[in-house]
Amino acid sequence: MNIKEYLKVYFIMGSNNCKGDPRVVLKEAIAGGITMFQFREKGEGALQGKEKYQLAYDLQQICKQHEVPFIVNDDVDLAIKLGADGIHIGQEDEKAYIVKEKAPHQLIGVSVHSIEELQQAIKDKADYVGMGPVFPTTTKTDTKAVQGTNLIQQARQQKIDFPIVGIGGITAENAEKVIQGGADGISIITAISLAMSPKQAAEQLLQAVK
Repeated sequence: MNIKEYLKVYFIMGSNNCKGDPRVVLKEAIAGGITMFQFREKGEGALQGKEKYQLAYDLQQICKQHEVPFIVNDDVDLAIKLGADGIHIGQEDEKAYIVKEKAPHQLIGVSVHSIEELQQAIKDKADYVGMGPVFPTTTKTDTKAVQGTNLIQQARQQKIDFPIVGIGGITAENAEKVIQGGADGISIITAISLAMSPKQAAEQLLQAVK
């Protein structure tokens, strides 16, 4: 399976993104067909220290059982300690090539908000980028201006054939637009984590990207 396949339905979650036990939510989401998972323990009420490590470990084990790649958001030390499949970083974090030196066998993803940032991420040896926000989102409070699928389309028009996952406000209703715009997949948080049935939500998102 190549990286573009993994990006199809890329679920991102931390303990504060769901009402119930994140382990249960993840199991349901995997049953529904998510293709990759990112542990993002950030923001108000996020776990710290041992508790954060324990939850990350538990979620990683669930991913391993189902052969779903397990990515850690921002926390390079945690990702290395766990032997995670990858690390996702933002523009304010260390450059991808520095993270790659520390974790040579892990996938490195970078959040980008412009063609320049995309080109820089490619230069810095990233493996894929998260591009957006495509639609308005309430999960992240510090997001850049909403781009629609314009940015992804621009990248494809410039013949940039690099793994791109759309992020920001994506739902089963608008996911198809993101794929039509040129993205290899969609990343979602609340569309699955807060769904009545995470399994059903994941199934609907998978259908939409197919």
